[in-house]
Amino acid sequence: MRNPRVNHKIRSNEVQLITHEGENIGIVPIGEAINRAQEVGLDLIEIAPNVKPPVCKIIDYGKYKYELQKKASNAKKKQKVINLKEIKLRPNTDKHDYNFKIKAADKFLVKGDKVKFTIRFKGREMEYMEAANNLTKRIIEDTKKVGKVEQPSKLEGRQMTLIIQPI
Repeated sequence: MRNPRVNHKIRSNEVQLITHEGENIGIVPIGEAINRAQEVGLDLIEIAPNVKPPVCKIIDYGKYKYELQKKASNAKKKQKVINLKEIKLRPNTDKHDYNFKIKAADKFLVKGDKVKFTIRFKGREMEYMEAANNLTKRIIEDTKKVGKVEQPSKLEGRQMTLIIQPI
């Protein structure tokens, strides 16, 4: 966000003035608004520059910037970052390896991350699509408790992808 215009940097000839106590004075010339701000030892800050006439408030500029920074910091704290974790499999992955990878996927989903399952095909494995389709159905069934399908399985070249998101 760009910094608001302050005092003599305000370009308009007239402004809608709000005092430091929150009282709406109305439309006044810019010179009078700046004089009123200087009388109380504060700054005239353009709060809403896109309206006619612009809305200006008499407040301490340093305090105003601090409040904006604090609001931005709180908004950043509250946002949740979702990562995409990838788990790679083959169409003929062994049962133990499969179970190990499903446990890892469950941990990721419980933590709030999305999981992308990639099934890679090598050589003649492309001929055995039924095994890959069964594997994706099994993955969906085994992660049903903690996740749901965001993007169903699709074939891209020599790999099939499936994305599961947390519930």
